[in-house]
Amino acid sequence: MKHFKDINTIIFDLGGVLINLDLPQCIQNFKQLGLENFEQYLSNFRQSGFFMQLEKGQISDKTFRNEVRKLTPNTLTDAQIDEAWCSFLLNIPAEKLGMLLKLRKKFRVIVLSNTNIIHFPNSEKTIFTERGKNMSDYFDKCYLSYEMKMAKPDAEIFESLLASEHVAASHCLLLDDGLKNIEQAQKMGFQTYLVKEHEDLSFLLENVQGIEE
Repeated sequence: MKHFKDINTIIFDLGGVLINLDLPQCIQNFKQLGLENFEQYLSNFRQSGFFMQLEKGQISDKTFRNEVRKLTPNTLTDAQIDEAWCSFLLNIPAEKLGMLLKLRKKFRVIVLSNTNIIHFPNSEKTIFTERGKNMSDYFDKCYLSYEMKMAKPDAEIFESLLASEHVAASHCLLLDDGLKNIEQAQKMGFQTYLVKEHEDLSFLLENVQGIEE
């Protein structure tokens, strides 16, 4: 498995690592709803303002939508806001879903994601059910920022995961597309891999050759 040693737990970020993202389309969709200068709130790696409050579970989805409405003179429905916000998320390549099923045969496979009460349930019901399966088929556990009230790259979210999993950081491999998240995890002793956009992660299967789905 490349340069990784003694791994028993593989930790995946969702957006940009497993789920393909379309930030420009998301921003464009919000602008079509009348929200200008929306770029200041969004990036592929970390949100800001009330978007980050949503991801840390500090505000409800209702409050989030009302904050969005304050930025435009237009009358927006909940559905319009949710549709624009969820357009950030595209799909997961079928080969990555198959990879997750194989990896679970040898490793504990978990999620550590900065996400929110709108994005995650939408992904859970759509993206992860495309092959007739669900999240529990692909992951042993999901650690989600909005449920934990904390977010990457803060050390506390990594510490909370380790305490819950009863595992040493040195036995964990973190795959993330955010450099700051990777740097923080490295400081804490995690083995890490910085994922490039649309990168094929099939190298993870080097240690599970011969295992059938």
